[in-house]
Amino acid sequence: MNPQHYILIFSSVAAVVLLFIFVPKSKVLDAHIIFLFMQAQAWLYGALVSEFRLIVYPVRLLERGDVSNIAFEYIVLPAIAVFYCLYFPIAKSMYFKNFYIVLYPTMITTLEVWLEKSTDLIVYTHWTWYWSWITLLITLNITLFYYRWFMEKVKIN
Repeated sequence: MNPQHYILIFSSVAAVVLLFIFVPKSKVLDAHIIFLFMQAQAWLYGALVSEFRLIVYPVRLLERGDVSNIAFEYIVLPAIAVFYCLYFPIAKSMYFKNFYIVLYPTMITTLEVWLEKSTDLIVYTHWTWYWSWITLLITLNITLFYYRWFMEKVKIN
């Protein structure tokens, strides 16, 4: 096994463990809704980006299967979306909310750029960091909007 596989395995296991530790029992259903909704988006956008070879993943957990990064798109990113939505600062000032909205995609993109430069886990072919940042900003906020809309509908019925 390539040493870079350990990064994928560790990040997936860490994401799951962090979910078990930091998602309150009263919010488990919410976490499932957020996780699955983000998985659906990540599958769609990840498949498009991978199939058009905008990003290439030379090292993957499933070498023969999907050309996308299973660990990131189906485990790590949905877990991050859970934390983003559950801990969104609804009662804080607009300044703090905007900082929070920008912080998550910035942290994820920074890590992605570092991985792109220092490992074979990701290679930008026809992609740049700002496309990652923009798509993360959009997908995280679509997920937040969906989660809040869905939970509002559940409260009404």
